[in-house]
Amino acid sequence: MSGAGGLALDDVTVALDGAPLIAGLDLVVAPGEIVTVMGPSGSGKSTLLAWLCGVVDPAFRIAGRATLDGIDITGLPPEARRIGILFQDDLLFPHLSVGGNLGFGLPPGLARAERQARIEAALAEAELPGFAARDPATLSGGQRARIALMRTLLAEPKALLLDEPFARLDAALRDRIRRFVFDHATERGLPVLLVTHDPDDARAAAGPVVEIG
Repeated sequence: MSGAGGLALDDVTVALDGAPLIAGLDLVVAPGEIVTVMGPSGSGKSTLLAWLCGVVDPAFRIAGRATLDGIDITGLPPEARRIGILFQDDLLFPHLSVGGNLGFGLPPGLARAERQARIEAALAEAELPGFAARDPATLSGGQRARIALMRTLLAEPKALLLDEPFARLDAALRDRIRRFVFDHATERGLPVLLVTHDPDDARAAAGPVVEIG
């Protein structure tokens, strides 16, 4: 089922202690498309994303194949997969400034001026110009979510995985951050795979929905 572009999963099965959680999953996420996988807690959603990133818990048995832009990534080490992921927690480093966190996402070897220019551009895109020296602890939940996304995008991923990243945001913020994430990913032509149990997430993604569990 794999295609020339985007992210494709071919006949993926996830099992724990011999019991299948996901069986024979096939899906294709085209560039710029958001596909939502919905299911209750314990249905294997987050494990599926961990497997795509190459960091799955060895307690799970997973079969199948994943390709990204036509390249089989199933056996590649995590750093070679070029996949970005956002979680419920933003995972900003408390010992680094906002600018330092953004710089962490940049590829190595860039000149200092180029690094600074990319960080400043990311802050402007996040509507947070002048925040480079700020302590992440001083940011609001919405600001932290935007910085987490920009850090991920600065690493120039070829696909983006979303592991319920909106679940802990206040209801008033959720719609805005959802749209921020979706717009920035689709503008870059990234295939996006979202896992959630929230129907509002799926509706906002406005793409195909796959139900598991």
